[in-house]
Amino acid sequence: MVVIDPALEKAAKGNIYLREYIDELQKVTNILPKYYENLSVKDLAEIRKNAILDPNSANVIYKIGNGHIHIDALRSRYVSIEHKLDMEEKEKLRIIKDSILEKATHEESVETKEDLIRILEKLFDMSVEVVSGRNKKAKKTSGKVQVNQKEYEILKYYINRDIVGYGPIEPLILDPYIEDVHLIGTGKVRVSHKAFQYGLETNVRFDDDVSLNEFFISISERMGRPVSASKPIVDGTLPDGSRINMIYSNDISARGSSCTIRKFSAEPISPIQLIKFGTFSPEFVAYIWLCLENKMNVILSGETASGKTTALNAILSFIDHRGKIYSVEDTPEVKPPQKGWQRCVTRESGPEEARVTMFDLLRAALRSRPDYIVIGEIRGEEGRVAFQCMQTGIPVMATFHASNATKFIQRMTGQPINIPMSFIDNVNVIIFQSAVNVNRRFLRRVTNVEEFMGYSKEDGGVLTRNVFKWDSATDKLYFRGNNNSYILEKRIAAEHGYSEPKDIYKDLRQREKIIQKMVDLDITGYHEVNKILSDYYEYGPNSLPFTV
Repeated sequence: MVVIDPALEKAAKGNIYLREYIDELQKVTNILPKYYENLSVKDLAEIRKNAILDPNSANVIYKIGNGHIHIDALRSRYVSIEHKLDMEEKEKLRIIKDSILEKATHEESVETKEDLIRILEKLFDMSVEVVSGRNKKAKKTSGKVQVNQKEYEILKYYINRDIVGYGPIEPLILDPYIEDVHLIGTGKVRVSHKAFQYGLETNVRFDDDVSLNEFFISISERMGRPVSASKPIVDGTLPDGSRINMIYSNDISARGSSCTIRKFSAEPISPIQLIKFGTFSPEFVAYIWLCLENKMNVILSGETASGKTTALNAILSFIDHRGKIYSVEDTPEVKPPQKGWQRCVTRESGPEEARVTMFDLLRAALRSRPDYIVIGEIRGEEGRVAFQCMQTGIPVMATFHASNATKFIQRMTGQPINIPMSFIDNVNVIIFQSAVNVNRRFLRRVTNVEEFMGYSKEDGGVLTRNVFKWDSATDKLYFRGNNNSYILEKRIAAEHGYSEPKDIYKDLRQREKIIQKMVDLDITGYHEVNKILSDYYEYGPNSLPFTV
């Protein structure tokens, strides 16, 4: 006999889609999922651990909005639990959509999503007639489509999903635990999930190329960057902040229009969470804390999808919360906790004279006298302005694509950035982060931290010192700069007038104890962590809510 999680049984009683799904699942398996009403970060960590040790145990259903998701790690499957429309229901949905479109011309214009939902519900009710029993054909009486109560709920859901939401991929957009969505033509959409770190095949797909291309046109128009045959490649930002890259038409994308959506959490991940995930170590976080508190120029570097932006947002917490932050991006992703934050985003559309580039924004930043400039990503000529900012004494943080110090220098000194070799040592610290594969586990780790000590004319290059090194055998980040850190001793200790430069390591250990205490007490929430750090900067160590 199949045993059902009581919480799952309770949830199924109030949801017709979930009830249908569970009934079908019972016919084909003896293992029913564990149910989560509210999936927490701690739950997520537990699921991730189970998925590694025993994929069969990572079999869960959790709630998102009004819907539900089923993940079966053993089969690498991600299922959006929805009622599947039959041919008659699809026909009714088509007629209702046409009716709503016709009636909408007589309605007031909408300015907010709430207005759209309200008017849509009104027009839906004007387009249907609820009757008892089941009408297989889409019969119309008095201009209305006849539906029973169950069909009413189902079709209303699809109308809202397709018109207000993102169509078939709406559940994937709503799911806060998805990192990437990859859609190629009418094939099944694949996703990267925070609990599993590898691609999961979903049950989400478009019926045909016509509906797929209509989706691309609709989404691009919402972003204000219409895609077309003459402009088939579009980068943009969805209303929820996710980044999307679209390749439109079969001429360019051979398997059909495709897109990749990179999702970002509404609330950034805290540095304490990244320690628990194994990406950071307490010692590394304490080191970065000292660097940012003392306005060092820090670059996070690594390959695509290595977690650079997530790490950047986490360590921004260690910049003095009383300071002024100026962020410059082409796609808004940076989210500092400081109240004095000015977000600047490029404008790439419109006539040439109306466009605003990263270069333009960074030049403006020089006049704003911020305490820190944060650049979403250095790619081109804006890199030269970033180094000018460093030379004028304005500290800079940024992300960059390079896997080690040698490649970092090669890219910085080559086209199109062209930073002179003798200027490279304006960077104080560079953090290298990678997506690594350890025993078939895909993990994100800080793998190296290099300090730039200075330019050597005799050697014709920049002198660097490795202070942190990740060991794949033990999956640990080791501090090789203990009593040997150029930045801590020669820069920070020297600027603060330490009589003995080695005393800086006492400060490092004190901060490490604070970080470790937060780890031990499970203080992981982003706002909770930042409240502690904000009070620390405002009132000093005595403000800590614990003893170290």
